[in-house]
Amino acid sequence: MRRSFVRALARPLVLTAAATAIPLLSTAPVAADSVVIGSFPIDVSESPWTVALSSRDRFGGTRAGQFCGGVAISRTTVLTAAHCMAEDVLGAPPERVHDLKVIANRTDLLSGRGREISVRHIRVSPTFDSDSNAEDFAVLTLARPLPRSSVIPMAAAGDPAYRPGTSATVSGWGDLTGGGDYAHSLRATRVHVLPDARCQEAYPGSADGTYVAKSMLCAGEAGGGHDACQGDSGGPLVAQGKLIGLVSWGSGCGRAGSPGVYTRVSEALRALGRSGGPGRAR
Repeated sequence: MRRSFVRALARPLVLTAAATAIPLLSTAPVAADSVVIGSFPIDVSESPWTVALSSRDRFGGTRAGQFCGGVAISRTTVLTAAHCMAEDVLGAPPERVHDLKVIANRTDLLSGRGREISVRHIRVSPTFDSDSNAEDFAVLTLARPLPRSSVIPMAAAGDPAYRPGTSATVSGWGDLTGGGDYAHSLRATRVHVLPDARCQEAYPGSADGTYVAKSMLCAGEAGGGHDACQGDSGGPLVAQGKLIGLVSWGSGCGRAGSPGVYTRVSEALRALGRSGGPGRAR
């Protein structure tokens, strides 16, 4: 497998209450020389659209079964990464994961606060390319509605929020250090949207991966250190109060010169309108 990593967790073979880390999707080491620093704890009320995807059957109960993130774009609709619904992540086709839920309005995964809502319908982007991670998004329909305050608007193509240099925030419950140190409380870090040319230079089509500007954007800092990581896949990248990206992939976590790559939400909007149809039911 190439050295770039999608940012979901792998289904563990064994997970006990004493476990302190969940294996990464790849057995190759994630860089720890420039770890994911600068993140800070937040309360979910500061980012109420950030949700956790959960399956205790597949991932155990230590962290409430969390394996990916997601973002509420309507009261009954959550966007996440398409690769989070892949069989090599879930260990089974998504329609066979009968306890798949969205955990909403919960800061600490170990608490009983918030709501756990069953996923009624899954729609994976029909043009998702698992080799390049292009159009890496899936749409989850919930069995019960979320509060209106949990919904964030999406930035359409041409929105100023996509401009290089724009400050953005990414949030999730993923790896804090690049070494399997998973958060159980919600955290966030601030990054800046980077020019496509910078992203293409970082990922020109080598073993590290290929940046496709049409369906991706990247964000980070020149010296590294601020990034999403394993377990954050599908979570929101927000700028100017709008959703602009979904955590997708990157080379290591927080490396200088290797920014995080995100699904471009404007392309997801366009692709959804183009594809139509209900997608894959469950």
